[in-house]
Amino acid sequence: MRTALVIGTGLIGTSAALALAQRGVTVHLADHDPEQARTAAALGAGTDKAPDGPVDLAIVAAPPAHVARVLADAMRRGVARGYLDVASVKGGPRRELEALGLDLTAYIGTHPMSGREKSGPLAATGDLFEGRPWVLTPTRDTDTEVLNLALELVSHCRAVPVVMDADAHDRAVALVSHMPHLVSSMVAARLEHAEEAAVRLCGQGIRDVTRIAASDPRMWIDILSANPGPVADLLSAVAADLDETVRALRALQSSDEAERSEGTAGIEDVLRRGNAGQVRVPGKHGSAPRVYETVVVLIDDQPGQLARIFADAGRAGVNIEDVRIEHAAGQQAGLVQLMVEPKAAAALKEALRERGWALRQ
Repeated sequence: MRTALVIGTGLIGTSAALALAQRGVTVHLADHDPEQARTAAALGAGTDKAPDGPVDLAIVAAPPAHVARVLADAMRRGVARGYLDVASVKGGPRRELEALGLDLTAYIGTHPMSGREKSGPLAATGDLFEGRPWVLTPTRDTDTEVLNLALELVSHCRAVPVVMDADAHDRAVALVSHMPHLVSSMVAARLEHAEEAAVRLCGQGIRDVTRIAASDPRMWIDILSANPGPVADLLSAVAADLDETVRALRALQSSDEAERSEGTAGIEDVLRRGNAGQVRVPGKHGSAPRVYETVVVLIDDQPGQLARIFADAGRAGVNIEDVRIEHAAGQQAGLVQLMVEPKAAAALKEALRERGWALRQ
């Protein structure tokens, strides 16, 4: 691939353009908002000037509701040898294109499984997709050259290609992305009018659960409008679990021992099923989840503290597998949770104590 046209210069489109430009591809940028395309160009994602002729690959990074229309326009104008989109829903856009009677041999639907809570070109980075799954949904009609162009794009972005059926993809993202986002939003909504004294007690658990609720509502309306059925089916199942859990909690309030016992069993069931589901979430680099030991370090909220901890761990020959930070309420301090291999935990603790760090048990 020598040339590409990115249509839509938001977070995903600009991030893909940055990755391609960094690898020597000549990238042309287009957007319904010319100022946004100029911003992406100023970031080094390419040029906002139109190409002189057909490019190798056109990448449509428009909202799901507009993907088919934008793709159809680009294909009718013959702007590229191959076409793909990066929308988070795949079945609907393809069916819309088929209904328009377009030749889809030069098209493949794709979806990079990466993003951020922030949107727009200023939030883009050239490494946004690195190590992340990038779903490709070819059909029997997909031209081999177009599939190869899509694979080349994924390679340039250092993502991991995953081939799926379009409708299977939509059911999957409803489960792992769309439904969890709505649940996160519903939990976060409980905080809107909560007493300030209660909100001040928020810890890492509520931050983890509500993090994705900070995303742009307008973007999510577009996404959910394109995949409502599978998401509604999953929320119905969650609602059934909620009803059972409420009944179990009410039973725990009963003075009847048998009812309390039944309530305990109901709560234990949902918690155990949660355990069973959580262990299936892929771990580091998409591999099977591993059990790490956590070393907790108390730090001041000052520049360079994290760098010092990582440097001290490196000197001890210990690799930090993961890290979390919990800020202390009302204090300029926090707890850093360092996840390491169990066999390395003792050496790390000893090394950090020797270097003056305060550890929590």
